[in-house]
Amino acid sequence: MKIFLLALATLIFFSGCTNTSTPPLPTVEKIDLERYSGKWIEIARYENHFEIGCAGATAEYLRNDDHIRVINSCYDAQGVKSAEAIGRAYAVKGSRNAKLEVSFFRPFYGDYWVVMLGNEYQYSVVGDPKRKYLWILSRTSKLKEEDKQKIFSYLPTIGYDPAKLYWTTVRP
Repeated sequence: MKIFLLALATLIFFSGCTNTSTPPLPTVEKIDLERYSGKWIEIARYENHFEIGCAGATAEYLRNDDHIRVINSCYDAQGVKSAEAIGRAYAVKGSRNAKLEVSFFRPFYGDYWVVMLGNEYQYSVVGDPKRKYLWILSRTSKLKEEDKQKIFSYLPTIGYDPAKLYWTTVRP
């Protein structure tokens, strides 16, 4: 029994010494929330439990005095809106608006970090520090090929696998 406890304690000690943390997720330098506001069309995403059944989606950001109103809409395979979620987003202090905390069910918040942004705010790539979520958003229903290639070449460098993307088929 003593040997078992010693082995267990040793295992716990050494497992605490290993570095299993994910490297920090880089974000864009800053976001102009006025330019970022408006409607975005989901081009692709990592599958997640809250978008099951969404063949397409949009996200609309409306700037208020102290927060951003978020309206996410889900569309079925026929292009009919099938669900809508309304939430609030707040900029993380010191992030120059590149990191937001979003809540659809207060008091629970999720990370919304902009990791890429087109020079003209024509596309946005959003993730979270654990690399569980990823969205590619566009102002138009089709992403330019050069923008797609730029995104695809950058994603692996920050810990995302483009092969895991689910490409939405409905562009509302």
